[in-house]
Amino acid sequence: MGARLALEKSAARLVGRLSRAAGRGGGTTLPGKLVWKLDPAALDALAAGLSQGVVLVSATNGKTTTTAMASSILSPTHRLAWNHSGANLASGVASTLLAAREADLGLLEVDEFVLPEVMRRTRPRVVCLGNLFRDQLDRYGELEHIAERWRSAVADLDRGTTLVANADDPLVASLAEGREGAVLFGVDDPRLARSGLQHASDSKYCVRCGRPYRYDSAYVGHLGAYRCESCGHARPPFDVAAREIRPEGLEGVSFTLWTTQGETTVRLAVPGLYNVYNALAAASVALALGMQLEAVAEGLGRFRAAFGRFERFRVDDRGVLLLLVKNPAGANEALRTLEDGGVPPTLVLALNDRIADGRDVSWIWDVDFEPVLERVERIVASGERAAELALRFTYAGFPPDRLELVPDLETALDRGLELTPAGGELVILPTYTAMLELRAIATGRGLTRPYWESDGQP
Repeated sequence: MGARLALEKSAARLVGRLSRAAGRGGGTTLPGKLVWKLDPAALDALAAGLSQGVVLVSATNGKTTTTAMASSILSPTHRLAWNHSGANLASGVASTLLAAREADLGLLEVDEFVLPEVMRRTRPRVVCLGNLFRDQLDRYGELEHIAERWRSAVADLDRGTTLVANADDPLVASLAEGREGAVLFGVDDPRLARSGLQHASDSKYCVRCGRPYRYDSAYVGHLGAYRCESCGHARPPFDVAAREIRPEGLEGVSFTLWTTQGETTVRLAVPGLYNVYNALAAASVALALGMQLEAVAEGLGRFRAAFGRFERFRVDDRGVLLLLVKNPAGANEALRTLEDGGVPPTLVLALNDRIADGRDVSWIWDVDFEPVLERVERIVASGERAAELALRFTYAGFPPDRLELVPDLETALDRGLELTPAGGELVILPTYTAMLELRAIATGRGLTRPYWESDGQP
């Protein structure tokens, strides 16, 4: 196995070097695709070679940001094998481990559908499950399908594996029930709760008896303080929690990080309650690995946004902010962040329907665009499904004379900049492949680095 693996590594690394030399981002996944096709068991051996083990992070929303936050905490004390480019299928995981010659700890975000297979092969030290939202139904089906796959995989985990789970998500929290040593995190600040569940919320019904949950606090989608008045199932106690949360507009958010070890103040340079959840997940992972609370707070304070998630760059005297959206829950929180931080005069929204985005774009009808539409002056609808966006905004009552349909992303970017006053900032909300294309445009203009050359920070 040793000689064969060495040969596979050499061949795969050569493929990656050639791809990057050609200026293609495929160098982040092609080596792993080659190894995965030749010998899937190579992933087992690569993971076993990491002296400090493997951490796996999965969620519908936030896994890239969570692993980037965890990297910021762990990198001073560990040599990480981290898939910072977001390549989170089995081939991307394999590529990451192939490239990490001196790593001692694997820090790997994993696509929610392939998580069970990667768990089985890597025998992780820590598994972090962040949330389950409705996303790409054409690829993955209903939430319960993913939850059942996760449930079976968790049941097969070694006893020594620490499970980190979001207590505020009923489906995710239920996976930790009865598991010794599980670490549960959540938000505990009713001041920031919504008045009730949004209509697009997903896990509304009790995982035990099927009756509707009652929410005392709803924070992000269906995440919150839930309880079933029929059978008594409720949110479990926290091991890690965010309290006294203090939003700072688009500049960041501060909160008290409470743990069973004590508490400390954390300031994030990225805004939004959803990023508080990402920080809690990253903090819980680090604590499960034995990091001290002070080091956790310092690492979160150093963190800067993962590419495309809340990324800023400048074009002459104007700023551009990329804010990724990909499903109703994530889009609603991005819009909520804009409401809290101040809606800009011009917005560009870009909707694609490629495989990585999900072919079914009907989810845009479940997004609560209306509060932002009441305050924005002009909208540029772009991407391959720009017409559907324009139709959605028209049905919401946005004036047609203030709505522009510009399917080409580069043209839409330039039009958005033209409409943005000098010294202002253009906000762009793209789906995943539209975000990658916009970053490629920015990279071609020398405004930012290619994602495969970065360290995960913009």
